[in-house]
Amino acid sequence: MSNDGEDEAVPAQLALAVQLPDDETFASFYPGDNAQLITALKNAAIGQGDEVLYFWGQRGSGRSHLLHATCAEVNAAGEAAAYLPLDGHRQMSPRMLDGMELLPLVCLDNLDAIAGVEEWERAVFNFFNRRRERATGSLLISAVSASRNLGLGLPDLASRLDWGVAYQLKPLDDEGKLSALQLRAELRGFKLPTDVGRFLLNRLSRDMRTLLAALDLLDNASFRAKRKLSIPFAKEILGL
Repeated sequence: MSNDGEDEAVPAQLALAVQLPDDETFASFYPGDNAQLITALKNAAIGQGDEVLYFWGQRGSGRSHLLHATCAEVNAAGEAAAYLPLDGHRQMSPRMLDGMELLPLVCLDNLDAIAGVEEWERAVFNFFNRRRERATGSLLISAVSASRNLGLGLPDLASRLDWGVAYQLKPLDDEGKLSALQLRAELRGFKLPTDVGRFLLNRLSRDMRTLLAALDLLDNASFRAKRKLSIPFAKEILGL
């Protein structure tokens, strides 16, 4: 018995369920040594990618940024994409996956968050099977480690992760982080002096979330105070 009318309504709702940051695009991501992964994600956005693409990287390395960017490309082309942050699974029902197999792009972020959560592991496994039967579009999955190290309780789900290609999102070194900060500043319409960037790297946690948050704070404070960015100003604003 067909239920196509109901199924087709679900993905459109899911695609709009998560508001994507408008500043997390491919243009705002400094690639470092990740050109091959970024090319694969861009191919997925235009329907020419692998059926399943799995990539992993440490927290703060930009995994979510890249998934947001891929969804943004799909949405800009007038297609629907779904982004599901699994680190928020406690506030969501596994039934959110129902119907997602109809979409041209689905992104499951932070798969490691559901390791050992039986109902979610089972739901993702069933979703894999439904999507494979339809053989349409791309499924992008991110986590903090290689799939074999996730500690999944469902062996069949672990085996599904080996169906596609896998990439490691390589972290930026300090020079790469400085370039990433200067790129973000340029896109926001201001200049980050190299000495101020190096000061931030030396005095703050080196994860990109912390660094970008500090950059945003300095940008806003500089605009309000009508002052250029300098090390003394950064010390004053950040309390360093």
